[in-house]
Amino acid sequence: MAGRGRPPRLGKQECDELVRIVEGDPTATLAELQHELERRTGTRAHEQTILKALNKAGFERSHDGSGVEVDKASQSSPARYGYQEAHREQAPEQAYASSVTDAEWALIHDLFESEGRRGTPPKYSRRLLLDACCYVVRTGCSWRMLPKEFPPWQNVYRTFRRWSGQGKFEQMHDRLRAQWREREQRTAEPSAAVIDAQSTRGSPQGGETGYDAGKKVKGRKRHLVVDTLGLLLAVSVTAANVQDRDGAHPVVASAMAKYPGIETLFADSGYAGHCAQTVSQRHDIQVQVVRHPANKQVGRWQSPEQTDLFTVQADSQGFVVLPKRWVVERTHAWVERARRLVMHHDRLPGVAEAWVWLTEARRLMRRLTV
Repeated sequence: MAGRGRPPRLGKQECDELVRIVEGDPTATLAELQHELERRTGTRAHEQTILKALNKAGFERSHDGSGVEVDKASQSSPARYGYQEAHREQAPEQAYASSVTDAEWALIHDLFESEGRRGTPPKYSRRLLLDACCYVVRTGCSWRMLPKEFPPWQNVYRTFRRWSGQGKFEQMHDRLRAQWREREQRTAEPSAAVIDAQSTRGSPQGGETGYDAGKKVKGRKRHLVVDTLGLLLAVSVTAANVQDRDGAHPVVASAMAKYPGIETLFADSGYAGHCAQTVSQRHDIQVQVVRHPANKQVGRWQSPEQTDLFTVQADSQGFVVLPKRWVVERTHAWVERARRLVMHHDRLPGVAEAWVWLTEARRLMRRLTV
């Protein structure tokens, strides 16, 4: 008699979905495949059941690290890129290179001039105060060493703290980010994001600090969530001893509150495991862990018909550009071009976050007016 026995746990629909998951993330572990399959289909299967289904579909786990091949053509030293004459150009209305031009001020002037309509008229223009803030974050100087062309440092500092408390720099960045995404023919609301953290030194100024044993850095950790263009979506600053998996929840929650259309979050292996599953369940998004292709501890899923599908070319030193993760790494590099952010000089983490918003907004202003 046919039809007796327990029916298979995974039907054809679940097996097809499992194949799509593996093709989208070939380095996923069995636990991650189990969680993602349950999120998509509502079916929770044992890891061995998933393994048998993948083997039946022709996928095998490879641990030989063959996904990395050295590109012989890249043995020569790469070209070096530096500042060109276009980077040194300065508009006549700019007192310093960090000052805002007329075209840039036209993009954001209403955000700053709309406040303080009642009472005594302002003694200093809002544009000049913003130029002073941009000068401090770009050069890294202390407040007391502001040049004489700017208002007194006490006035600039109070204005900066008021604007940061009101979220002015974040509002400015969000407006400019939407304009840049429109220029790049992207939707205003991102559907994918990338998360990463970076530890930087703290100064003797004080404030909350810690020691990152992995990076051997005593200071603070900057958690960033960016879109696939590298534009900032959320930022959080914590002590350096806060693990990436613990600091991920507040910054991801902030990004999801502003942009609920995010469906996929790319992360490195530091967020794998319980952190990735918790974030996925809490916000109903897919957390895809991007691992190094030569990681033999994890391996990768390969089918006989697609042996070279996941081949990644390395340079002469063996460096591999990891998909999606390089985007947020580049954003960290963009942020540290502002000398104020190379080291944490402020006691309050909220002030450090405001500097990041201002730095990224200043960069977008330059982009949009070139």
